[in-house]
Order: sequence, then structure tokens, then C-alpha cells
Amino acid sequence: MTVHFIGAGPGAPDLITVRGLDLIRRCPVVLYAGSLVPAEVVAEAPAGARVVDTAPLTLDEIIAEMESADRAGQDVARVHSGDPSLYGAIGEQMRRLDALGIAYDVTPGVPAYAAAAAALATELTLPEVAQTVVLTRTASRSSAMPVGEDLATLGASGATLAIHLSVTNLAHVVRELTPLYGADCPAVVAYRVSWPDEVMIRGTLGDIRDKVKATCITRTALILVGRVLGESGFTDSRLYHPDHHHVLRPKADP
Repeated sequence: MTVHFIGAGPGAPDLITVRGLDLIRRCPVVLYAGSLVPAEVVAEAPAGARVVDTAPLTLDEIIAEMESADRAGQDVARVHSGDPSLYGAIGEQMRRLDALGIAYDVTPGVPAYAAAAAALATELTLPEVAQTVVLTRTASRSSAMPVGEDLATLGASGATLAIHLSVTNLAHVVRELTPLYGADCPAVVAYRVSWPDEVMIRGTLGDIRDKVKATCITRTALILVGRVLGESGFTDSRLYHPDHHHVLRPKADP
């Protein structure tokens, strides 16, 4: 018996990986985060499968479901949104399973920041503009941020920022980043990326808060900040430059 932690992707049912969908289709027990995982994904569970929405459950109750499946010798599809390695809360589940001697593995999923970039038709790393993407969040009701991971510190790099779980803390985000990036720096709030009701709010650090307040969006949104979001005059990558030689495109003999 194995517990399969599966990233379901950002929302669109066809953005789950082939491996993840195959596991769901053959597992007799499916545990999923119902507020974030589309119903179409778990509808692929086999007939007669035990399908449980874990949104109202505690960690102890979720582990109890896994223990019950283990006693019955039944594989479990534990379905999370996005990619489970990012704010997926799988670490504490795996720690409990280790203590219980229950086997598990992890299948990655399409993360929200990648889906947002695709929806925006934007590359998050552009030559001589930004070559680094920082995935982070802010502290509100959730656990505190470790020392050195505050926005002022991370933003000093000038990197493209993908800020999760923070749309209700947008005033703080704007306040911390404006001195570093400038009020004219592009910012995007991506709501329910790839879902039918997806909303992409484009603006700058100077006006994004007012634009978001007008929509009443308070959850399930990703904040992107960085010059790459509005840059068109960037330098071409060296990757395809005729003077750039490598093992698959060796330099021609003179």
C-alpha cells in the first residue's frame, strides 16, 4: 500500500500530469482538498472508490483515513492543488507516515506561478531584466516568516516575485516593495488561474491595491511583481545567437 501525494495543478482539469491522473484512476481511496481541486479531477476515481474532501478535516483525521486504507491494503491518492512541494502542507503528513511505517511517494504538479505566467504569455526571466524568480508569501494568520525572508530583504534583489497566500495582505506587499521596485513597477494579481472564472488584474505597485479592492477578491490569488511583467525592450537571449556555440551547435571551421 502506498499513499500517493499528487499535484493536481492550478485548476484546469487537463493541467494535471498523466501520471497523477493515472494514479487517481486506479486508487480505491482518494483524499482531496475540495476547495482547490476541481471536481472533474476526483471524478476520475474508480467506481466505488472512497472519495473524501479533506477541507474540513484536521491533520489527525486525514492521517486516520490513511491508516484505515493501510490496514485494508488500499492505495491512497492524496490530491493537492498546484505542486505539493509549494505550500502543500505535505511535510507534516509525510512525517506522520514515516512514524507509522506507511509508504508514500510524490507526483509533481503544475504550480500556480507557472500557470499565471502562461496565462499572461510572459516569461518570468528575461535577459538583463531579471534572471531570478522568488517564490514566497507574507505572514498574516498563517505561521510567521523565518528571519531574513521578509519582503524588504527578498525584494532588495530586484528579482521577479511570486507572492502566494497574500492577497489579503496586499497593502503590506505594496508598502514593502514600492521603495525597492518603484510605484511604476508592473504588478499582477492572478485569481483562480486556469479556472473558468479566472481573473487577471494588471497594474503597478502604485495602483494594484485599488484595482483589487474594486473586485472584492480575498483568496485564491497569486501576486506577481517585477519589471519582466511589462518589459518589451529586453536583449535577446544568447542561447540562439549565431556566435553562441555549444556541443549541439559547434563553431564552424574557418
